[in-house]
Amino acid sequence: MLDIYVDADGCPVKDEVYKVARRYDLLTYVVSNRHIRVPFEEKIRAVVVGDAFDAADDWIAERVGEDDIVITADLPLADRCIKAGAAVLGPKGQVHDENSIGSALASRELMDQLRQMGMQTGGPAPMDQRGRSTFLARLDETIQRIRNAAG
Repeated sequence: MLDIYVDADGCPVKDEVYKVARRYDLLTYVVSNRHIRVPFEEKIRAVVVGDAFDAADDWIAERVGEDDIVITADLPLADRCIKAGAAVLGPKGQVHDENSIGSALASRELMDQLRQMGMQTGGPAPMDQRGRSTFLARLDETIQRIRNAAG
């Protein structure tokens, strides 16, 4: 079944996900540690998991399956979802798959070690219109690919 799972705490593209999900009539789970505002629609479901460490990640990883789509900037969650057979997109349209996740996790680990040594590494660039546009295109492509593969 093609459902969308959004790791919603801090996700900058929730409105874009809602727009695409409506167009394709897809069930969308918006998973967060606290209550966030979501459209009052039957196919958009807010899931509040509480504030336990990785509670949102665990909720998503335990439910996601093949032919689902996960939207997350969290690379360890992306890895778990890829292993479950899901398609994974970052909020700027990055496609994470079995070929790319290893190097992404290694880069994340390297940056973490550099920060622990006191180096200033900066953070991700702010979300801009180009990132939103790329995300929308990749989400649409991913839905089409999954639907075409399913027949």
